[in-house]
Amino acid sequence: MMSFPEVTEYNSYYEQYIQHLKEEDVMTAFIEGLEDVNELMASLTEDQLRSAYAEGKWTIKEVLQHLMDTERIFCNRALRIARNDKTELPGFDQDAYVPFSEATERNSMELLQEYNSIRQATITLFKSFTEKMTTRTGTASNNTVSVRALAYIIAGHEKHHLNVIKERYL
Repeated sequence: MMSFPEVTEYNSYYEQYIQHLKEEDVMTAFIEGLEDVNELMASLTEDQLRSAYAEGKWTIKEVLQHLMDTERIFCNRALRIARNDKTELPGFDQDAYVPFSEATERNSMELLQEYNSIRQATITLFKSFTEKMTTRTGTASNNTVSVRALAYIIAGHEKHHLNVIKERYL
């Protein structure tokens, strides 16, 4: 079981995501997130998946694509830090990614299949790390971050967006 990160292991901005997991094991959260996303996607119509709750906001498909893009980037960071790569890792502009993803026009089943593949790879990646590896820190977006903090950020970020979908879209 991966231990919970200390507040010194991540930028305070990410507390909004990590706080969703205060009492939860991150590996359990990854599996529950996988189940929750699959249940949500199965329960929605194509029109709902293409909808946004307000002008200028992302569609549900775009939110899912955003989750996948972010998870991939944060897993890359985790791998590099776990392997003791001392390279400072750049940030990314999430808002610039969305329009170029064309997620709203993608086939819903293919989008979900991609999500499932990414999540399985994330689970496998974090299971491969030793406790020592999970406590390693590096620099990403000009901030210190640990491997275990990245795991908790990924899982908490997903919970955050699923809550937004339930509160504002449905």
